[in-house]
Amino acid sequence: MGKTYERIAGRLRDFIEAQPMFFTATAPLADTGRVNLSPKGLLGCFAVIDDLTVAYLDFAGSNAETIAHLRENGRITLMWCAFQGPPNIVRVHGRGEPVFRDDPRWAELLAHFPGIDSSRHGLRAIIVVRAELIRDTCGYAVPFMTYDGDRDLHGKRFEREDDESLGAYFEKKEHVAASLDGLPGLPLPLPPTPSAPKSGG
Repeated sequence: MGKTYERIAGRLRDFIEAQPMFFTATAPLADTGRVNLSPKGLLGCFAVIDDLTVAYLDFAGSNAETIAHLRENGRITLMWCAFQGPPNIVRVHGRGEPVFRDDPRWAELLAHFPGIDSSRHGLRAIIVVRAELIRDTCGYAVPFMTYDGDRDLHGKRFEREDDESLGAYFEKKEHVAASLDGLPGLPLPLPPTPSAPKSGG
């Protein structure tokens, strides 16, 4: 029923890139820690970097569980479901890291997301995941659902924020600088958003 893949390529890559949403799962090392499962949407926020590396944009929110767990242990699973067409579920188990605005890799990584205006969403990190196990399963019990479009609420909420006001927003949230279990989350204060590179003339 399930198949293991050596790389993210061909039909597998096409399937992943065609899905309008995916899920992320992480957990702390402590056996009393809380497992976190998050849905991710907004078209253009996900990219396949190479055959074993994927990345997605981590936007403003009132929690930072994924960032905290990755900073502690790096473990992450990404999952995509087929809500239309043939049934399929794909999971990428791997090691991830949050890349923050002051990282020298920021501009190069951000270039992989040309289809979304990240400035409207309070971009705080780019999550990079290196695949260690890639598998699919049947998905026979996943229901049919239609994709009608992205909600515009996130962009409307955060497009009016600048670095200073966004940093103040995060400072007020109980579980951004620290996770629900007290692990270090988003490093504050936020580094400034790097300036876009000037085009040659």
